[in-house]
Amino acid sequence: MTIGKGTGWGTPGLLPVDAPVVDSDSALRALVERARHDGAILGPVGLTGGSLWTTMGGPTTVGRLRTDEAMRYPIDVVSVVADDNTRRWFVGSLVARTRFWTNALVAMNGQFLDGRRVGVRAHPGDGLVDVYDASLALADVAKVAARARHGTHLPHPGIHERRVAEWESKFDRSRTLWLDGERVGRIRSIRLSVEPDALTVVI
Repeated sequence: MTIGKGTGWGTPGLLPVDAPVVDSDSALRALVERARHDGAILGPVGLTGGSLWTTMGGPTTVGRLRTDEAMRYPIDVVSVVADDNTRRWFVGSLVARTRFWTNALVAMNGQFLDGRRVGVRAHPGDGLVDVYDASLALADVAKVAARARHGTHLPHPGIHERRVAEWESKFDRSRTLWLDGERVGRIRSIRLSVEPDALTVVI
């Protein structure tokens, strides 16, 4: 159930013996994409690293996942459809940017991106994705990046923030698309849609 304001999140529950364990957002995304493309139901997944794991309060160890200390969390995943109409997904973050980050669309399901607390209010179980549409002068890019380490880059006049269940953008020129830290290709348009409580993660 999607988390509401003032409600708890997660329940005790160990990881099944035959369940997969991954240590990065990209590895978790690969499991999601494989299951979606195969039309399969993805069961609980153990998570021991990555930006989403940091958001969810790591650290943990593989040994803990199958003990009474383990916690299960229902998380959202976000569907992505770009120029070629191929559907992809991400679990932690999406970046569509120009070479020097002067123009960037950043969508956050978790709070952290490359060690920076970019998604200050993002929560992986709230049914929303936090979208930041940035248009910055080159001189401001480094300043914003430095402040983002501590989540103090917002508010900023060059960054527009929205918390949405769906989002669509078209760009004046192509941008490089990154999903959970992996480069996917170049795009001119994008459509996002949150899939609430699509996956159970055990930490």
